[in-house]
Formats: sequence, C-alpha cells, structure tokens
Amino acid sequence: KHERGGWKAAAFIFGNEVAERMAFFGIATNFITFLVYKIHFTFPDSATIITNVLGTSCLTPLIGAFLADSYLGRYWTITIFSIIYLIGLIMLTIAAIAPSLRPPSTGCAELNLFLGTCQRASRSQLAFLYLSLYTVALGSGGIRPCVSAFGADQFDPDDPRESKSLAVFFNIFYLMIAIGIAVSLTAVVYIQDFVGWGWGLGVLAAAMLLATIIFLAGTRSYRHRIPSGSPLTRLAQVIVAAVRKRNLPVPDDESLLFEVYDRESAIPGSRKLQRTHHLRFLDKAAVETEAEKILARSSPSAITPWRLCTVTQVEELKSLARLVPIWATSILLNTVFIQLVNFSVQQGLTMDRRLARSFTIPAASVPVFAAIFIILVLPLYDRALIPALRRITGHSRGITFLQRIGIGLFLSMLAVVAAALIERKRRAIAYATGRALNPLETLPYSALWLIVQYSLVGLAEVFAAIGMLEFFYDQAPDSVRSVGTSFFSTGGAAGSYVASLLVTVVKRSTSVSPWLSNNINVGHLDRYYWMLAVLSGVNALVFMALARRYE
Repeated sequence: KHERGGWKAAAFIFGNEVAERMAFFGIATNFITFLVYKIHFTFPDSATIITNVLGTSCLTPLIGAFLADSYLGRYWTITIFSIIYLIGLIMLTIAAIAPSLRPPSTGCAELNLFLGTCQRASRSQLAFLYLSLYTVALGSGGIRPCVSAFGADQFDPDDPRESKSLAVFFNIFYLMIAIGIAVSLTAVVYIQDFVGWGWGLGVLAAAMLLATIIFLAGTRSYRHRIPSGSPLTRLAQVIVAAVRKRNLPVPDDESLLFEVYDRESAIPGSRKLQRTHHLRFLDKAAVETEAEKILARSSPSAITPWRLCTVTQVEELKSLARLVPIWATSILLNTVFIQLVNFSVQQGLTMDRRLARSFTIPAASVPVFAAIFIILVLPLYDRALIPALRRITGHSRGITFLQRIGIGLFLSMLAVVAAALIERKRRAIAYATGRALNPLETLPYSALWLIVQYSLVGLAEVFAAIGMLEFFYDQAPDSVRSVGTSFFSTGGAAGSYVASLLVTVVKRSTSVSPWLSNNINVGHLDRYYWMLAVLSGVNALVFMALARRYE
C-alpha cells in the first residue's frame, strides 16, 4: 500500500511554490526597469502597470479557488494553471528577445528615459506585452490559493501527530516563499540586469517548467479532498431561502433547525458545522415549515435547498462572512508591502549600492533583505519563540492567530516610519551635495540603510502574513478551504489597487509640490511614507477592535 500525504507529499508542493514565487517576484520587482529602459514608460507609470498586474494576480485566485472547491479539485487546478503560467512566461521571454516587440532605442539616452522623451511602444507591442503579463497574472492567481491549501490537506487535523505538523507546515511554506523571492531578487535580477532580459525571463520560464514536472512527479503521494460543488450556488441558496422565510421566527433550540443525520454532511467532503448565534437572520434558511416536515418524511429528495438549507450550509456562509472584516484590514498591510518594494527600486538607483570595490547591488535586489530576514527569523520563531510563548500562555501555537496578525500590523507601521526617516535623509543629502536635479547621480548615502525598513517588513511578514494565511485556512469550512486561502491573495489584490489609487490621488493633489516625481530627488516620497504610516496606525487600531469581537 502506497502511503499518501505527510511531509513526503508536501515536499513536492514546496518545489512548485518556490518556482512560482521566483517567477512572480522576478516580474514584481525588477520588471519595472524593463518597462522603463526597454518599453520607455516613466517610473510612476511603470509602477502603476506593475501594481495593476500584481493586483490582478491577487484577484484571480477567486477563479482558481472556485474551480478547485467546486469541480476540478486542487490538484488539477494547480496543474492547469501552472501550464497557463508557463505560457505567459514564455510570451514575456519572446517579448524581451524579439526587437519587433519593443520600441526602437535609437536616440534614447538614459537622461531621455528619465525625462520621458523616448519613443513609446506601439499599440501592437503594448497589446502583446499586456497579454503576456495578464496571462502570468491568471496563472499565478490560479495556483496561489490552491498550493497552500493542497499542502495543508496532506496533514490530518484530527490526528494528534499530524495536527502538530500542520502548525509547522505554514511556517515552512512561507520559508519556501522567502527562498524563492531571495533567489529571484539576487540571481535572477543579476541575470536580467547584466546578462540580458531574454535570459532573465527564460530562466523563470525554465524554473516554472521544472516546478510543474516536480509537482506532477508527486502525484501518487498526494491526498485529495472531494470537490464539493459550487460554493457560490450554496451561498446564494442560503440567502434566497432566508429571504423567503424572513417572516418566520428562529427557534432557540438548535435541534429544531434542519440538518441531515443519515450521513456526515449534505455537502460532499465537509464535516457538519454547529450552529452559531451571530447573523441570526441567516438561520431562517434552516427553519422547517410544517409542509417541509411532511415532505421530508415522504419524499426527502423533493426538498430544494433554494427553500430549505441545512445548518451546515448556513454556517458555511456565516464562517466566510466572519472573515470579511479581518480580511479588510489586510488590504492596507499589502499596500504598504507593495509600495515599499516599488519605490525602494527608485530610491536604490540614487544610492551607493557598492558592497565591495568590484560588486554593486542591483537596485531591484534591494528588497531581498526582507526575504533574507524572513529566512533567518522563521526557524528562530518556530524553534525558540513559539516554545517559549507556549510555556507562558499555555496556547498550543504560543499566541493566537489574531495576536500574531496584530503584532505584524504594528511592525508594518514601524517599517513605513523607518522608510520615511531614511528617505528624508536621502533627499537632504541630494540637496546638500548639489545633485538633486540629476537623478542619475549616485549619492554618498549607502543603500544598506534600506536594510532597516526591510528587516521590519520581513518581521511583519513573519507575524502578519503567515498569521493571516493560517487564519483563513483554519477558519474556513472544509468545503471552501481554497476560497478561504484566496482571502489571503485577494487582500493583496485590493492592496495593489489601493496603492494605485493612492498614487493617482497623491500625484493629482500634490502637482504644485509633487510628492511622487520621476526625479525622486525633487519629490517628497518621505511625505508619502508618512501618510502610509498614519493609515497603517489607524488600520492596526481597527484590527484590534475587530479582533476583540471575533468569535
């Protein structure tokens, strides 16, 4: 008998995630320089394009989650969308190699790029570029909600030994993400900047191909959960049934509400859920009329869920509804992460990035310090901090999911405060040395100062990002686990769109004394960071209020 699940199966899944994150961040961070130097967009416009692509890639997980939970299952969803992802990366590689897919660079010096006077790409060139980027976004979105959930499926939460492994799984899973990011921001960025974009994007496509092969190689080792049918249909049925019975009273006795007792659950692959007492209006969907009671005895199959739902089906909707306020607080957290990554590239281009006489850190590699910090801190968190906290609090995980998220939100605010202080110093040096008007000048200010803000970002991710990933998986019912983990990704989508909105609003409202400028030295990026710090503080306070009320 071939043993399925456990760490052996998880190992194949980790490989897929490392490659996917390599490809994603190889585009998310450094592709802004490709858009500026090869497609001739301005920095702010390039940042907006990348932010919108990132936002879409974080929104498409809803598609992947729906297909996985409803029809395909997580295994086939990951397989299909990995192939779509690979096609998108191949298209981007072609866009980087073929001269006909880029505007001519004749008469376009570096200063012309910064002034925005180079020839722009044609409509057909932009169409191919956007199609490639959004194909990658679709592929990434289909994979992301399923990989973490499929990995967690390999451990049985009802088994005492495997339930402990499940708690460790999410930390290791995020460690794999950090490794993929670190490789992308060092080796891949170096290839893109110093060897060529064709090679740099080709490496990402090759990594994704290898990851897909590794994932498929583990096929016989995986545990699978049965697709439970369309969750959207079930959620709609609860709402419709509750509205139809809006005038009926809800009994306090749970046994008087409709539930099946001849099998584990009316929803395939899901355990029964107990009734909770919030959102009581939805309980009306499970109230049986006298006619329905008679019908249930004579012809149970005649009962339609558009009129009568089980308690488990009602609680499925309630469980997801409870997650929405907590999810909303993840939006600004993702906005902060995205904006620090985007603008640190522009900051890094003006700073002294020498590590030694013969080596200069590529500007797009600066965010790697966050990934390195995660790689260093996560083992300490798992092996030292959690056991120590467990002895103090008595909680099996050391601290609760919500406490972990709250600490991360506070750390993200500190990261933006540090970024604002560092940027104010960088700008002051630009004016003090008379180099403010030339964005190509390297300032006598080490880019290593950016390690401060990225260390705080990495620490914030260890607490908030992993905490949210665990929280959404743990709190979602069995039948909608992919939808639950998609909350994590869609928070990134909303964060990306909020980032784009903030950039647009700030550019329009500060046109006289711009905060965001193509020449970062004459702008006031530090003020933009202070604004993000204030918003992050308010967001953390809102989260604390919501966490106290969460059941």
